[in-house]
Amino acid sequence: METSKKCITDFKLDNKRVIIRVDFNVPIKNKQIEDDNRIKESLETIKYAIDNNAKVILLSHLGRIKEESDLEKNNLNIVVPRLSELLSKPVKFMDATRGKEVEDTVDNMNPGDVILLQNTRYEDLDGNKESGNDPELGKYWASLGDIFINDAFGTSHRSHASNVGIASHLPNGIGFLIKKELEAMLPTIENPEEPFIIILGGAKVKDKIGVINNLVNKASNILIGGGMAYTFLKAKGYKVGNSLLDNDNMDYVNDLLENYGDKIILPIDTLTSITVDGNSDIYTKDIKDMNDTDIGVDIGPKTVELFKSYILNSKTVIWNGPMGIFEIDKFSKGTKDILTSLVGNRTVIIGGGDTSSAAINMGFAKDFTHISTGGGASLEMLAGNKLPGIEVIDEK
Repeated sequence: METSKKCITDFKLDNKRVIIRVDFNVPIKNKQIEDDNRIKESLETIKYAIDNNAKVILLSHLGRIKEESDLEKNNLNIVVPRLSELLSKPVKFMDATRGKEVEDTVDNMNPGDVILLQNTRYEDLDGNKESGNDPELGKYWASLGDIFINDAFGTSHRSHASNVGIASHLPNGIGFLIKKELEAMLPTIENPEEPFIIILGGAKVKDKIGVINNLVNKASNILIGGGMAYTFLKAKGYKVGNSLLDNDNMDYVNDLLENYGDKIILPIDTLTSITVDGNSDIYTKDIKDMNDTDIGVDIGPKTVELFKSYILNSKTVIWNGPMGIFEIDKFSKGTKDILTSLVGNRTVIIGGGDTSSAAINMGFAKDFTHISTGGGASLEMLAGNKLPGIEVIDEK
């Protein structure tokens, strides 16, 4: 299914100043980029603009800026060496989000040049101008370009000055990354081939309510692991010890079990520990055997086999949220086993955030129909909601 939104390929880019909103919000540890997947995902659109003689102006955010001390640790300069290497050309970094130096540099660009402005959220330090979609800021950024391309799927569920704001003032389209996201996810959500299985994990029930409400009637089954499973298990009367609980949404869970209990498949065993740091002993226990000090940290082997029996019978799977605290090696087996069982002849959409990170880092980057680059954005899409950063883009 092709998207109806204008795309970068619908414009003549020769000698034009093209502002591309990219997503370089990469994880950083000890002043090193831990995972450059988001930079790599942006390359196709940037290279297309360069190859078509555009003057390329890149905008991205990095982290959150709440106070002065956040500026240095979220300085976007960190991505420049890797981006230059991947593009095989120098990228000029502007240590500013606006001002005379930015304007002069843009005025003096040649076709094929690439500049990257400082972190758009530096503008949040003084009154949340970026995150609040300040109209004057969006208009200012738009004045730097001739065409605006949104290719930051990961922020498309937000109405910010650097997406909705700029798009409101310029001819606009989407880049190849967003095009790929829309064309992979929308048909699967709207018309999944059956049997259709949803796998949900992660910490809180609250984050998944929209997805459940939108897809529960289409799904053959919903397999629930991760931290959110213990809220469901407690609702069914099991002791869950000190496991993560979302007590605020217990009524919702009770209603769901009452109305759709036959569709919802819960863990039958779990890995437990008395701490979540990986330093304590771990045990595999049936759900009915958990004690008051146990914390559930991953699904157990019997649950993996149970979930596999549904997966192997499926034609379409959407997965959002890991099965355990996968960042800690000892608690990652459930997530990895489920990833392994998904490989095969079926449509598999991995819905962004931690799940995508797990799939890529565990070696499954090429094994599935689509691995989304946006956690919050893919959740909104799975919940059937409109994404403001894409809604604002002109139709073809």
